Amino acid sequence: MKRKEDLAIPRQRRRFGVHYDNDAFGQFSESIARTLGTARFLVWQSFLIIAWIIYNFVLPESWQFDPWSRGLVLLTLVLSLQASYAAPLILLAQNRQEGRDRTQAEVDRRVAERTQADTEFLAREIASVRVSLTDMVTTQDLRDHLDAEEITAALTRLADVVESLSSRLERIEKR
Repeated sequence: MKRKEDLAIPRQRRRFGVHYDNDAFGQFSESIARTLGTARFLVWQSFLIIAWIIYNFVLPESWQFDPWSRGLVLLTLVLSLQASYAAPLILLAQNRQEGRDRTQAEVDRRVAERTQADTEFLAREIASVRVSLTDMVTTQDLRDHLDAEEITAALTRLADVVESLSSRLERIEKR
């Protein structure tokens, strides 16, 4: 739904001025800041300034566009203009980077919280498994509790009882 057709938003007075896309302008400022912040830019700028000074100092005055006698006013103006635009663009790029860093720090904090919660859960699970394993009967426990002589004696008694019962059954059947 277009903003004009949305009746939930009150109308605002029309503003005259420049309208621009904040994100596109921010990306532009970041590209400028990335360029201005390199050693390559500083080297090229230094060569350009040296060439400018040499051109306006060595060549005849009729060929000079920024004469040395006037104090290189045009060079000063160009560098001042560059600085006046570069500083706000670099600050804008830093602010955008700070926003991204803040967002990334928040994401990292949430991931760390989830990781800590998962780690604590796994630690509790491992502890419960250890407790469960301490209650399990081991082979040694079975050996200790089941003595072969006792089992043989119990089986012998059981065999005697079964035999006496079967002999009684035979006697009853004969009657």
